[in-house]
Amino acid sequence: MALELALAVQQEIAARLEEADRLRHRRVERAQYEAERARHRYMQVDPAHRLVADSLEADWNAKLRALAEAQHDYQRQHTTDRLVVDEQERNRVLALAADFPTVWHAPTTPQRERKRMLALLIEDVTLIKQRHITVAVRFRGGATTTLTLPRPLSAAQLRATHPEVREHIDTLLDEYTDAQVAHILNERGANTGAGTTFDANSVRWVRFSAKLKSLKERLLDAGMLTGKQVSAKLGVSRTTLGRLRAQGRIEARICNDKGEWLYSLPEPPKSAAAPLTPSHRQLVASAAGGAV
Repeated sequence: MALELALAVQQEIAARLEEADRLRHRRVERAQYEAERARHRYMQVDPAHRLVADSLEADWNAKLRALAEAQHDYQRQHTTDRLVVDEQERNRVLALAADFPTVWHAPTTPQRERKRMLALLIEDVTLIKQRHITVAVRFRGGATTTLTLPRPLSAAQLRATHPEVREHIDTLLDEYTDAQVAHILNERGANTGAGTTFDANSVRWVRFSAKLKSLKERLLDAGMLTGKQVSAKLGVSRTTLGRLRAQGRIEARICNDKGEWLYSLPEPPKSAAAPLTPSHRQLVASAAGGAV
């Protein structure tokens, strides 16, 4: 419909141009008539009347210049205004409506050409940014359309780890360190938000961004103690504590990729100042005597 309207406007313009062409042609005819009259008057004058002859000759030359200007202007405008669309060209223009999608979707059409095609079709676009993006498009033929689009994701959102992968990481952190979690994820074919494989740093970043607790934090929440805390409670050195752990006399596990250990005590006292339980005294005695 827009193309048909454009062709109708084109025909109206062509009709007006033809009318203007007729007016300019009449101007040429009038200038030619005036020049011919001036020539006739000059040819009829008595050569003896030199002043009159000079005046008529000057008038004839002026009329000839006016005729030349009128003819030049007519030819120039006549060439410029040849905008008439014949029936064959009209059919070709209307065929663009069907050819446009074909050319647009052709894999051989580069992006720069698609931009040029849009520039030929669209007059302007208005964007209204709210919860969604409202796009008001005005085409060159006068037609308008309105689209509603979701707001585009930010760069951080585009690179964010998939929610299912984050949930999987949260579950694995109950038992594994960051590096171990990364190894398991890679074995299962999971990728980061950027599409790369996981490593300890990327798991650490997911923990930070999603506010997930590390394995150490989870074990501490479950009641396990640091080596410093256990040494204080048992009244032994860190070396002795290491011997107890190596002998299997105390439960311990690595809590991070730095090789840091956390410990579980049987029937732990409520505070470091509380008296040792029989189990604690037995641990201390075993460590001191070197018994297994």
